Amino acid sequence: MIQPQPTARATSLDTSLKTPYSYTIDFSVARELRAGFSLEVAYVGRLSHRLLSSEDVGQPLDLRDKKSGLDYFTAVDALAKLYEQQGVTDATFQDSMVSPAVVQYWTDMLQAPINGGAYALGAQTGGCGTGGPASTMDPVLAAFDLFCGSMFVETTALQALDEPNIGFGNGGIPDANGDPNCGQPGHPLCQYYAVGGPNAFYTPQYASLSTLRTIGFSNYNAMQVTLRHQMNRGFQFDFNYTYSKSIDLCSDAERLGNNGALNFNGGCQIFNAWSPDLFRSVSDFDATHQFNANWIVDFTFGQGRGLASHTNRGLDAVIGGWELSGLFRLTSGFPYTIYDNGAYFPTDWYWEGAAIASSNNIQTGAFKNPAGTVNIFKDPATAQNLFLPALPGQVGSRNPIRGDGYFGVDLGLSKRWAMPWSEKQGLSLRWEVFNVTNSTRFDFNDLSSAGVSESNNSIGVGQRFGNYTNLMTNPRVMQFALRYEF
Repeated sequence: MIQPQPTARATSLDTSLKTPYSYTIDFSVARELRAGFSLEVAYVGRLSHRLLSSEDVGQPLDLRDKKSGLDYFTAVDALAKLYEQQGVTDATFQDSMVSPAVVQYWTDMLQAPINGGAYALGAQTGGCGTGGPASTMDPVLAAFDLFCGSMFVETTALQALDEPNIGFGNGGIPDANGDPNCGQPGHPLCQYYAVGGPNAFYTPQYASLSTLRTIGFSNYNAMQVTLRHQMNRGFQFDFNYTYSKSIDLCSDAERLGNNGALNFNGGCQIFNAWSPDLFRSVSDFDATHQFNANWIVDFTFGQGRGLASHTNRGLDAVIGGWELSGLFRLTSGFPYTIYDNGAYFPTDWYWEGAAIASSNNIQTGAFKNPAGTVNIFKDPATAQNLFLPALPGQVGSRNPIRGDGYFGVDLGLSKRWAMPWSEKQGLSLRWEVFNVTNSTRFDFNDLSSAGVSESNNSIGVGQRFGNYTNLMTNPRVMQFALRYEF
């Protein structure tokens, strides 16, 4: 038998795991054009199901009250909006600030005071503001006080209400009278829990049980256009354009397994096991537009070629036999999620989730700060205010902004000299340049982006919020090769 360990954190596997599978769909039309050109247009799709994703099966229950018709997340959201967004405190709270259904939910959900008892305010999580009452008979105010005292970390407040003997005294909301005979016939209760008693919301075994389950999916749809020229008249090339969209619940590779440690970069964790589709969004690797090309140009200089075809052998050794090859790639920006830096746990006890973007048109780019750093936001301090902590039950906005895309041009110049004593032997010279333009593209995976935090010591706060710390590109590099072939 598993002994109760209400703060235990563990990982596991779903016993009903199923084999992932995918459907691959493609349809293409190709046509030969004049002068060695050809054009191909294709639709490419991949629909994947039963992908491995990690859910916290120890997440608190989203208990529903039959009379009010509300669930826990809806009922606590109504309270959180008051203390987070409107600054309501114990001293200013009134039941009329929430709907009758919310009042009904907390009235039905909390054990009612008996025999002259009352809920003690501020006893578990420190209370909410100053100047308020020390106790109340109102279960709605008692719930407001409990959750407001753990603002942004409502899962801790719920644990204080639900689990006995875990560092919050005896658990539950203490009775305000402190009667030494509390709990005895004719006396008030010592602690007020949910109507189901302790462990109504949390499992008594775990605070978090991260479990791999085959509940994920992904959809990729793309139009691909290819213009090709076969080697003719000294050149050939392929030009490709892809317009695509990839959507999934999470984008980690399955080989990475189940991460039992705190992962503040998202990964394949579903932050609300009761509503997994809340994290459905464009994939972390989604690139709407992609252009790439490759080419070979055989310069028509020298003996037997279009220009200077009758030149002597000495001049031909200088101007003949040169070939230029290259690669080009350009993509639109990759998406990125702003996380809460481990400070906020409104929905899951162990996984923080993401911040909520308050605008759909947040300007991003690569902006140089006076200090010499480069930031994804033009004004980091202002941009930080565009991301708000998620409310209980919410998971935040996944991939609401986009960073840099990829850009690169590589070139290679080569020449071959045939040996005068044998055409089968030769000397070849090759000069290759990578990132010819010495362009910089910043790595969106290394942003100092966890800036929505209650701690001034947290990474990403203030001007550091959104700072790039690494590059996707390498500096321009050249290499030379001389080879004798026989």
